Amino acid sequence: MFMRLQTARLSTMADFRTFNVLILGIGFMLLFTAFTTCGNIEQTVIKSLANTTFEGSGYNSGYIAVFILPATWSFYLTSFLIGLAAAMLWTAQGNFLVLNSDATTINKNTGMFWVLLQCSMLFGNLYIYLDWNGKATITDGDRKMVFVVLLILSVLGTLSFIILRKNQDDEEALNEGEADSLLSAHMIFKQRAVSAVRDASTEFRTMMNMFCTKTILLLSFGMAYSGLELTFYSGVYGTCLGATAQFGPSAKGLIGLSGILVGVGEIVGGGLFGLLCKNNRFRRTSVVFLGMVVHFIAFYLIFLIIPEDAPIVFETDTQHEPYLMPSVPIALMCSFLLGLGDSCFNTQLYSILGCLYAEQSSPAFAIFKFIQSICAAVAFFYSGYLLLPWQLLIMVILGFTGTLCFFLVEKMQDISVDLHEY
Repeated sequence: MFMRLQTARLSTMADFRTFNVLILGIGFMLLFTAFTTCGNIEQTVIKSLANTTFEGSGYNSGYIAVFILPATWSFYLTSFLIGLAAAMLWTAQGNFLVLNSDATTINKNTGMFWVLLQCSMLFGNLYIYLDWNGKATITDGDRKMVFVVLLILSVLGTLSFIILRKNQDDEEALNEGEADSLLSAHMIFKQRAVSAVRDASTEFRTMMNMFCTKTILLLSFGMAYSGLELTFYSGVYGTCLGATAQFGPSAKGLIGLSGILVGVGEIVGGGLFGLLCKNNRFRRTSVVFLGMVVHFIAFYLIFLIIPEDAPIVFETDTQHEPYLMPSVPIALMCSFLLGLGDSCFNTQLYSILGCLYAEQSSPAFAIFKFIQSICAAVAFFYSGYLLLPWQLLIMVILGFTGTLCFFLVEKMQDISVDLHEY
């Protein structure tokens, strides 16, 4: 009887954990349908703004509602606010994913979340392709319609987090505590506030100590690379396609189609490497190596077919000639490869952090997002000034270094396990 009850309890716990991961993925899918679509098109939208008093660059960020009624002050204010929100959102996401996983399900749950998240690349970009294909400029009506829809999706995504469920053990403890404290609600609130501050302080100290460890220092190169290539595929590459004069009237529509193909690559990668593969160290290194090779192929093709001044032109299309005649099929294949390679790096970084720091997931993922965000910001800054070949070279160097360091971390873990078993 006891065994049957225990089995039923474990099955119920697995069900609610799966439910949490699904809802988390759906919420992020809605949020990032708005976010990634905006990132792909904002520089192109800014180029088409009739309001000459607006001063800003899509490489400096600014999101969603700002573009309904563009203003320079709100553009930079919301850029700052979204940075603060993203830091909390992604740290909480990593912690919540680990809390709802264990060593046997971390890969499956990471893959499930990643596939749902990357579905966000499909819907908004499909609309952009269908509506903007063949348009030389983006009208005020086009702009407002797109960003009103994106704003609604982001609100729905935020509201979906309300139905996330707590760990059943936490709920039982909370119910018992509330039953015993009906006469002292004020004291309970005070104790929780003090506990929250104490926990935050402890987590911060843990993060600072963890930051200096050899493992995190090595993994930081891969984290940094993920930030650079995130900027490239989410903001720079779409801008390059839209600015390439050789694509003619279809250039603006290619922005949306490129985003869709990036999303398809992300979904394929998340499904193959997160859901269908078993959890073993050899697989992680193999997937990261595949991601590096896939990205390097994409970078080389982009170097050949995209004019070098494509990222930095603002009011006009490109003036330089590429090495090879730009090809729409090759450009879209590169979009797919960018998404596939990104999923290789990110799913494995999530997996290794979840395995190595299961008991310290909050500070571990906070470090990951801190490094990734800093490097993404740096990349957005230089993207408006550096010619395309130099941007690609920076990513090649850091991508190779990040892959090598990831291999070293896995080797260190193998040695550690062998010594422990001995």
